[in-house]
Amino acid sequence: MTVLGIDVSPDLLDRWVDWLAPDEQPFFVTKKQATAWKLATDDREPSRENRDTYLTYAVDGKAARTAWLSEAAYGDLPQATRAALVRAQVNYDRGAVPTVRKWARIVGPEVRQQADGHRFVWWKSLLREPARVLPEIVSEDLGPSRHAEVRTWPAALPRVRELAGTFPDGSGPNCFGTVMAACGVEGAESVWMVREPFEEWLANHTERGGKDDAPGTVFVWRNTAGLVQHAALTIGDGWMLHKPSQSWMTPRKVRTVAEVKRATRTAGWRLERHKLIG
Repeated sequence: MTVLGIDVSPDLLDRWVDWLAPDEQPFFVTKKQATAWKLATDDREPSRENRDTYLTYAVDGKAARTAWLSEAAYGDLPQATRAALVRAQVNYDRGAVPTVRKWARIVGPEVRQQADGHRFVWWKSLLREPARVLPEIVSEDLGPSRHAEVRTWPAALPRVRELAGTFPDGSGPNCFGTVMAACGVEGAESVWMVREPFEEWLANHTERGGKDDAPGTVFVWRNTAGLVQHAALTIGDGWMLHKPSQSWMTPRKVRTVAEVKRATRTAGWRLERHKLIG
């Protein structure tokens, strides 16, 4: 199976199922809702995959309580409660609350009865044919990796070809680690690389400048406060390697420089170029 032009192994597909539909998933509620719907809440820390599947960082702050429900516990709730609970997730901007209209024909008509008839949540019982569901979810809003179109790989950056067109083993690996790994930092592609070590690496291994059509130019986007927000690496002939986010859904992919610049254009961000030294 290929997704975004990238081979996906059966093992990775199984892990995607677990990350999209874990055995227990978080439902965000207010204290009043938790009481009215008789939901037990706790403050356990979500996994990195939970964070990215459910966009926990974007959930409305007024939904300060979290109920962790299994499919069985969710199914035991009264229909009216399930409907109200799912509508609340949409209102609070939780992720992974898809529309019945889009998915009923693929996963089955039972999703119409799961909640309010308009939205539902993913459980493993709905993923009997994961190859019909996960590729579309993972590729939503993302262009494919074009690594197969690259004719000349940069000899000075030997790991670029190895990394290009690969999915991570989970959430965490991000744009900073991808750039550092492609430039020779061992293991950087597998960790959640925060700003400080990336800035240190940038200061020690690059200088300002570089050309868009030559390999080894590091693009760095900063916000108005000067904080680095994204990074990518040119690999020559107008191609660029980048990872759009830290999510398990986003691969290390090759796009044209123009495509990456267009996709990364954000109000308040400014672009810097750095060239590798040494």
